[in-house]
Amino acid sequence: MNNSSNQLNEEQLSELNNLFNSISERQLNDFGNITASNKADGSLITSCDIWSDQTIVEGLSKIAPNEGVLSEEGDKIVPQNEAYWVVDPLDGTTNFAAGIPYWSISIARFVQGKPQASFLIIPTLQKKILAIQGEGVWMNDKKIIRSNNDQRSQCVSLCSRSIKILQKKPNEIFPGKIRLLGVSSLNLTSVAMGQTFGAIESTPKIWDIAAAWLILEELNCKIDWLVINPGNLSAGMDLTNVNFPLIAGRTESNIKDLKEWGNLLLN
Repeated sequence: MNNSSNQLNEEQLSELNNLFNSISERQLNDFGNITASNKADGSLITSCDIWSDQTIVEGLSKIAPNEGVLSEEGDKIVPQNEAYWVVDPLDGTTNFAAGIPYWSISIARFVQGKPQASFLIIPTLQKKILAIQGEGVWMNDKKIIRSNNDQRSQCVSLCSRSIKILQKKPNEIFPGKIRLLGVSSLNLTSVAMGQTFGAIESTPKIWDIAAAWLILEELNCKIDWLVINPGNLSAGMDLTNVNFPLIAGRTESNIKDLKEWGNLLLN
């Protein structure tokens, strides 16, 4: 692994792995035994979200001191630091609270405004995905090699808010079999893994997409940012209410197939 000054070293990666293991264990213990309440924006939150966020932020301050943190349940201002972290401690709280065993811990480290490393953990499936900029993607320590002869999936992942596009073209056939996983990070990662050929996200926040963004890029998938490109973020920006609608595809052709549907989000 590259050991440039912008990269995490092996000791840090080991400490991060231990941190994520402890978060996963707590989330699995709380799953099915916890109630949710509504945040101001109407989304759900549990005490496990809050504990996970605080524990991750505290852990990062020790593992990577002097690097800022932006998190869903904490500070949402883009840090001044050259290197900072974007944290979604429990992506898929609605699933988690409803007893649906599909959610993720989604974390990315940004350097100079772009994701340099990302970590996506799916506790119930015992899967850990690591992406390093310019070096590739690993699942459970096994490097993922994208085949040049991808078998085309017929599925497209939509978020719950993007299904409204179907109502705008009731007489047209959508170009894929629709899947709603209820977890933005995993919707997008399904494209990277070839489980779906595309995904449309209507109102994702930066913490929803940060980890999956690098996974997609490292596996040569395509992203069409419909309004705002998060690669142009600047220090001090408040991302509390900023959405990054997008289309993700295995190929440019997949993006074209979904483009007219994705554009309906903008109307």
